[in-house]
Amino acid sequence: MKSFIGTGVALITPFKEDLSVDVQALENLVENQIANGIDYLVVLGTTAESASLNKEEKQLVIDTVVKQNNKRLPLVLGMGGNNTHALCEELKNGDLNGFEAILSVSPFYNKPTQEGIYQHFKAVAAASPLPVILYNVPGRTASNVLPETINRIARDFGNIIGVKEAAGDMVQAMKLISLVPKDFLIISGDDMLTLPMVLAGGKGVISVIAQGLPAEFSKMVSLGLEGKSTEAYELHYKMQRSIDLIFAEGNPAGIKALLAQKRSIQNYLRLPLVKATPRLQQQIEEFLKNFS
Repeated sequence: MKSFIGTGVALITPFKEDLSVDVQALENLVENQIANGIDYLVVLGTTAESASLNKEEKQLVIDTVVKQNNKRLPLVLGMGGNNTHALCEELKNGDLNGFEAILSVSPFYNKPTQEGIYQHFKAVAAASPLPVILYNVPGRTASNVLPETINRIARDFGNIIGVKEAAGDMVQAMKLISLVPKDFLIISGDDMLTLPMVLAGGKGVISVIAQGLPAEFSKMVSLGLEGKSTEAYELHYKMQRSIDLIFAEGNPAGIKALLAQKRSIQNYLRLPLVKATPRLQQQIEEFLKNFS
């Protein structure tokens, strides 16, 4: 579990103009994260536009990241769904070589009860050959996994090792930290709340903005974990505007606009997502010009 303390990055999937996967850009992104102090990488999460990738493209992304990483950083694979049986079959039969954990989102669209969420993760825990990080993101799933439910899951299933908590609610996060076993990882899924959560007892973040500002964001998290709040907040406030900007028109439109400004990728997304508006792109450009 120590592998997932610190800063994880939810990798995008870069595309070429014809909307095919840009393998070279993905390789470069992985290399840049490693060079700038990121602690682990998350592959095929929401930020990767995984919902619009087919099976072959997902495998291409996996193969590219695993090969480029070359065992230097721990890798987490996004595997979730709202069909519990199908997800469990995928976990049992899939090739998970190269990965150290699974990030599994709470079932979306179906809107299960808390008991339904518990039973879903009971089945996932039994099926997964790797440790599982639960992902709570009510803004996407339309249901909130309550702290009491996460605590119950944490105590009942040893291979569910943590939660990416992205409810955007600091009160809920603090309640969660106070309830769960001390070795259960509370990982921020909200870039803006990362530092307060870490200072309250969280273990780090799975971040979007860190992909664009890896050295600075990972340094902030490290300082927070060391309890150096003054220095950490200096970095937080320096980056705060960028966090607002990259989520202003949804994820990953904002982070792709920022990475395109840095000449790391070409700025293409797949429908139904569209690139950031010219105004937002200009605001991101202005932020980067003034960021030092």
